Amino acid sequence: MGAVDDHAMSGTVTWLLRAWRAGDESALERVTPLIYDELKRLAARHLRGERPEHTFRPTDLVSEAYLRLLGADGPEWNDRVHFFAIAARTMRQILVDHARKICADKRGGRERPVPLEPSLAAQGRPEQVVALDDALGRLVAFDPRKARAIELHYFGGLTHEEMADVLGVHVNTIGRDLRLAEAWLHDQLREGV
Repeated sequence: MGAVDDHAMSGTVTWLLRAWRAGDESALERVTPLIYDELKRLAARHLRGERPEHTFRPTDLVSEAYLRLLGADGPEWNDRVHFFAIAARTMRQILVDHARKICADKRGGRERPVPLEPSLAAQGRPEQVVALDDALGRLVAFDPRKARAIELHYFGGLTHEEMADVLGVHVNTIGRDLRLAEAWLHDQLREGV
């Protein structure tokens, strides 16, 4: 598909998502096939490297995220990129909730500091997923924009240009925010704060 076709498709998806949020149920039926493959790619990215016995498959994660996104008080989005950023955040939260449950079910399980890696959320070690989520929570309190940049980049797979659009900043700011946030998270995870 060429750049013009990609842009037209993006505009169509954005228009349908907005129509759906405005109450047009037929827009949901038309947009679902257009977004499903991308949601499944996002889910596969989140689940890459999971332990073989993990209970989620990409289809399961898409279904769970889709239900949350469809909910009556589901999040608002501005356009296609923003929708997929919210979907990525939703999927990450589903996996973090799952990891927290596993950690809570274990007797004597202890969280340990872990390194920051792009695929950390999909490493299959629940205590590391929880440690990273806790560190991200602290980063949100310290610098919300940098935390959002990490989330969009590592969990949403957005390009620097897409992230700049979602966050309303210059693309150079994105690079700087990511470098600083990664260093901050490395320190937090190393210290096990």
